[in-house]
Parts: sequence; structure tokens; C-alpha cells
Amino acid sequence: MKTTTSIAILSAAALAASAHAAPAVNAAVKPAVPAGQAVQIEASHLSHDVKVLSSDEFEGRGPNTPGEAKTVAYLINQFEAAGLKPGGDAIDGKRGWTQDVPLGRFEIKGPVEVSVKGGGKEETLTQGEQIAVRASMTGAKGVEFRDAPLVFVGYGVTAPERKWDDFKGQDLKGKLAVVLINDPDFEAGRGDFGGKAMTYYGRWTYKFEEMARRGALGTIIVHETAPASYGWATVKNSNTNVMYDVVRKNPRESHAPVEAWIQRDLAVDLFKRAGLDFDKLKKSAASRSFRPVELTGVSMSGKYAVDAQVITSKNVVALREGSRHPDQVVIYSGHWDHLGIGLPDAKGDRIYNGAVDNATGIAALLELARVYAAAPAPQRSVVFLAVTAEEKGLLGSEYYASNPVYPLAKTVGVINMDALDPHGKAKDFTISGSAKLDLLDRLKAKARLAGLSYSPDPKPEAGHFFRSDHFPFAKRGVPAISFGSGEHWEQGGLAAGKKEAERYVKENYHQPSDEWRPEWTFEGMARDLGILYAVGRELADSNAWPNWSKDSEFRAARDQSASERK
Repeated sequence: MKTTTSIAILSAAALAASAHAAPAVNAAVKPAVPAGQAVQIEASHLSHDVKVLSSDEFEGRGPNTPGEAKTVAYLINQFEAAGLKPGGDAIDGKRGWTQDVPLGRFEIKGPVEVSVKGGGKEETLTQGEQIAVRASMTGAKGVEFRDAPLVFVGYGVTAPERKWDDFKGQDLKGKLAVVLINDPDFEAGRGDFGGKAMTYYGRWTYKFEEMARRGALGTIIVHETAPASYGWATVKNSNTNVMYDVVRKNPRESHAPVEAWIQRDLAVDLFKRAGLDFDKLKKSAASRSFRPVELTGVSMSGKYAVDAQVITSKNVVALREGSRHPDQVVIYSGHWDHLGIGLPDAKGDRIYNGAVDNATGIAALLELARVYAAAPAPQRSVVFLAVTAEEKGLLGSEYYASNPVYPLAKTVGVINMDALDPHGKAKDFTISGSAKLDLLDRLKAKARLAGLSYSPDPKPEAGHFFRSDHFPFAKRGVPAISFGSGEHWEQGGLAAGKKEAERYVKENYHQPSDEWRPEWTFEGMARDLGILYAVGRELADSNAWPNWSKDSEFRAARDQSASERK
């Protein structure tokens, strides 16, 4: 595969030889290249990096595993070979290649014993089948509860600005809150929560946080494929392995002892045992007048041990230092981690390789780094940030945004890359969510020059805006987007692109089958990276400070630091 995408500005750097290095590219282009010369983004590099990072040798790139050590070493090797500088934590006044990220690590040890009682019978539940129990992140060495009552709390939302309260004073202490996924608007597609587009109230992270704030024994989310935007396999694989969290002073304020998902069929059965109709109660939960309902006569018991410890993972940070304003930075980001080794699939495969998610984003980060390294130094610095533990709740990016190596007030913008399409070219592109900001306007303008149109997020109900590593920056005011490949393919049209996107979510997303494929051309990614380069390079060579739209919820946070950018 030797596909080169050219965009007017510069040429790609050669890759230095290493154990896993891609084939070397014309070394003559490594010195400074005049502006206006064609950029060369090599699809073969993208393919090679994805193939290496998603190989079984890297063990699914789980944090705090041999897979992390191999991944971090590979990234450092590639950044160094490209000619970038270390951009991470300073040790004795000298920057290294990484930023330490302390994380709580929580793993269930031994069997998960969970049973439900009601309607005159008791049933033992199987971990990963009817229920997916997460390792408790409270710091406790084990969880044990007997005959805990269940209370249905609808969508579990407290939104004062919308005059919405699903709890109506319900006491949840010692009880398990049964909650629906997504927002109250999801089924009808209209209402106080913006219709189909998910708000943060619809995210599973919010559900767990809100029940913890209310002192519940635990949260049980009812899984349904459409409102969750993924099937049960994704829930099982993402929640029954090792859990991670930022290190918290008071973890019980963010996590109840019990956090779990259950299959819809089990929920229907439990409601029936209590003499309730699940579908009717679900419909009533879409109303502001909803009140919690106790599942009378139904209870749950459970017992499992938890290994809790604190570990240190790594964000990898590379720097192309600016020539005039090195303290002002443009950030390209992507998460290097995936799920590691977990439950076997039907074929017995236990390695979650994460080729699309997110070896593609990291391959993109590496190739952009090579291109920037080959070009004349930009006026502002450009940072290449590969973050850890995205799959555990955006933890690496959250840690960086809370403890920035480069001040957020002088961070011009963030372009995140996650789960890009390794196939051919599309006629469009998208971003996660529907936020309005100058950065998107710039991206649209550059895309138009390449013949691409902007398509709004095709699944706003999936809440992708809150599921990618740009979000921790956005909520602190930094203009940030997560780029998404288009679905309107040049070959096959929109039908072919949508079909492949749906197939991937069903058959590969968060499953061992997310593996590199030789038929992937990476031509679309190569072309799109030229556009992302053009956007970032223009910002890096300007004195512009993009912002959010005036009606954005993130505008105020950005404006608060305006004096630091004068």
C-alpha cells in the first residue's frame, strides 16, 4: 500500500528505522520545506502504525499492563525518530516524554455472586449475561449486600434549569436505584432535553454520579440498544474487566458501592414480579410529573471481592516548539489505550486489539507529528498528546486538563482524533456532537477547499460529544473538537458508509474482532489528515484565538481567562 495524499504546504518526514518502524520515506524531504509545497501524508504509514499497535503483541493496550509499556515505548520511539522534542513532565528542569497519571485501579477478584428474589422465586444471575457488575471504585476491599430493595427512578435526572426532578424526595439510602439510559426526550424525539441529541444527563457516567450523590447503595442501569447506542456485548466487555478512576479524596461522593447494568429482559421480568409494567413506567418516566416507584417484594443480593490499588499510567507528550510564541499551543490528541485482555468471545479470543478504536487516531497523531517535524517551525508550539484511560472514562485527558503541562488559557485549540475510518475517501466529515465554535468554522472552510462538506453528527442521541477526549478541555473553556470521518463514501455513497458504520458498532466495537485488515486502504484518513494539518498549521502561524459561539455553555469559562491572552 503506497498511497500518498498531497495538500499544499509541506512534505512528510522520513521514518527512522526501528523494530516496528514503517518503511522509510524520501529522507531528502526531512529538512525545512518551503510553504506552498505539497504535503505528503502516507497511507502506508497509517496502515503500518495501526497494524503494529493493534497486534496481539500489544495485548489490547490496557493501562498498567505490559501492553502499556510497549505502547508508550513505541510512541516515544516514533516521536523521537520524527525529530520532535519531549513535551511532558519536567524532571530537574528537563522535560520528559510522558506525564504521570495516577489512577485508582479496581478489579473484581473471584466469583461475582448476585441473585434476585421476588414473585415467589430466587434466581442467580450470571456475570456478563443478565448483569454486568463493575468493580466497586469506593476503595473498599469487597462488596456484600443482602435483600436490598429496588427503586425505579426513571431517567434519574435532577436538572433545576429545566425544572426537572425524577426523585421527588425519594430516599435511596440502602437501596438500589434502577435507572434508564439516555434522556427523557429520547423516545419522543422532542422535549426539554433537546430532542434526540443526548445531553450529559443521558450519559451513564451522570447516572452513576447522581445516585452516589444521593447516597444510594447502588445504581442499576437498564440496557437497551437504541438509547445506549451500542449492544450488550459492548456493555459486558466494557464493565466486567478492570476499572480505573482518577484518585479521589472522597470516592463515595462519585461512586456508590454497587454499579451495574442489566439486560432489558431481566428488568421487564423484575418489574413483572413486582406487579409492574416496565413499558408503561418507562413511558411515564418521560414526563416531568414522574415519581419513583419501588419494586415491592423484589430485592437483590450480592457478594464479590475487589482488589483496589493506586497505579501510575502515562500520557505521552511530544512537542514541535514554536519559533515566536512557544508558550501558545495548538494540541492534537488521541487516546492510546483500549480494553486490554478480557472476557473471551465466541472464538475464544481474549485480546481486545482496538484497531479502529483507537489505533487509527494514534496513527493519525504520529503521521501529523512527522509532517510537522519536516516543516519549518510554526510560530506557536504544536503539542501531540496521546492520552491514557479514555476507555475508563476519559481519565487521561481529564487528568491533563486538570493538571495541564501547558496552560489552558494559552491553549489555542484542541483537535482530537478517535476511531477514524480506515477505508477509502468520503465526501463529507463530521465532529462529535453539535457544538458551535470558531474551530469548526475553520475546519469547514478548509474541508470545502478539499471538496468535502460538513455533515452534523449522524447520531446525536449517542452522546459522542461527552465520550471523547476533547470534552475535558471543552468544559474548561478550551475550543475543542473531536473529528469524525464522513459516511458519504465516494465509492458506494451514503448507503455503503452507513452500512459499514452500523456493522462496525454491532460486530467489532469494543470486541476482540476490532483488528487490522489488509484490505483497508487508509486513503480517506490520509486525505482528512491533510485538512486537519491545514487547520492546525494556520492557527499555529497566526495570532487568532478561536472561541465558542456566544450562546455556548462553554463560552463563559473561556472568556474568564481572556486577559491572559492579551
